[in-house]
Amino acid sequence: MNATAASARPTSFWVIAVAALVWNLLGLAMFYLQVNMSPEQLAAMPAEQRQVYEGTPGWLNIAFGIAVITGSLGAIGLLLKKKWAVAMFLISLIAVVVQMVGAYVATPAWAVYGAMGLIMPVIVLVIALLLWRYSGKAAARGWLN
Repeated sequence: MNATAASARPTSFWVIAVAALVWNLLGLAMFYLQVNMSPEQLAAMPAEQRQVYEGTPGWLNIAFGIAVITGSLGAIGLLLKKKWAVAMFLISLIAVVVQMVGAYVATPAWAVYGAMGLIMPVIVLVIALLLWRYSGKAAARGWLN
């Protein structure tokens, strides 16, 4: 297989890379809003949600930040066709696992949200896993250098 054939990327590669960047930029926005919540915004939350927010240890916010920053870097790496995107998505996946498990272990999230509260964390986890796996396959196919 020659270098040209190995580096040919389908349109879906670019669609996934752009979607990954948009997804992670939305995550960055959510992270910013969460760590910069004003007292007025906190007071406007329902009591149960406020209890979870106030019960969230700082290390969970750090995991959240690492997840979205490295996820964004991974998406940028895909767009730049760089192999380091795989490592960024792996770090993001690990941080997502820490954040999601930690949220249900270290906060009253389970008592407040119950099983229905797991829907979004599971979606986030699956997307992080798929992005890591996709970037690995892209590297194996020679789409990343």
